[in-house]
Amino acid sequence: MLLWASAFVAIRSAGQEYSPGALALGRLLTGSVALVVLLLIRGEGWPPRAAWPGIAISGLLWFGVYMVALNAGEEAVDAGTAAMIVNIGPILIALLGGWLLREGFQARVLAGMAVSFAGAVVVGLSMADGGSASVIGVLLCLLAAASYAAGVISQKPALRHASASQVTTFGCLTGAVCCLPFARQLSTELTSASWSATANLVYLGIFPTALAFTTWAYALARTTAGRMGATTYAVPAVVILMSWLVLDEVPGWLTFLGGALCIAGVAVSRSRFGSRTVRA
Repeated sequence: MLLWASAFVAIRSAGQEYSPGALALGRLLTGSVALVVLLLIRGEGWPPRAAWPGIAISGLLWFGVYMVALNAGEEAVDAGTAAMIVNIGPILIALLGGWLLREGFQARVLAGMAVSFAGAVVVGLSMADGGSASVIGVLLCLLAAASYAAGVISQKPALRHASASQVTTFGCLTGAVCCLPFARQLSTELTSASWSATANLVYLGIFPTALAFTTWAYALARTTAGRMGATTYAVPAVVILMSWLVLDEVPGWLTFLGGALCIAGVAVSRSRFGSRTVRA
């Protein structure tokens, strides 16, 4: 969650000089190199055939469509609006996980998500610039939320047959292949971008992509998709804290309140209290 939160700062910086598709491809190519090296060091090879459907779908949707749609969406709408829309994703994960993966609907997870979503809305309202949102931008953020949720649901079955490292590596490679149409843009923009923008692109590939997605997959293999989705609501609170400490951007009281609600919701979803599960 910490690395994914840091990605917002890096994307905001790199996105000033890289177009959405080129940024996604550069990030995925960098992440793929790091992940392949890690896979070779661990002595792991191709994942079993049974894992490939989930790897392919999650690679297309989460590594490919999500990253491009989110990059493009944040160019068209303000950060607050984007945060509120994308945070529909964990709710979709809980609903799809309860239905398609037969995880059921745990009362504490649903309650925690309700609290955290309210916090995300508060954070979004506090960060909104007051302008009108682009319809295209809103639709792109909705696409990002839906592809993120569908990617997680697809990834979960793959982790029953392959390791977190294998699922993440080949999912990232799949996403990179899907983004190859942006190769010419990336090649052009690499020659004109500043070193700081390119450094942010490389950072996005190694840390929020290679490292964070691998640790996510490791954790997802050991719990339900719904509970893991709920933990992502901690990201807005971490972003607030990082902006305060690193960028010296002091948030207002409303932003602090929203961040506190996000963390409280995650705590509720991970608690043992009210652990009754309703099966679909």
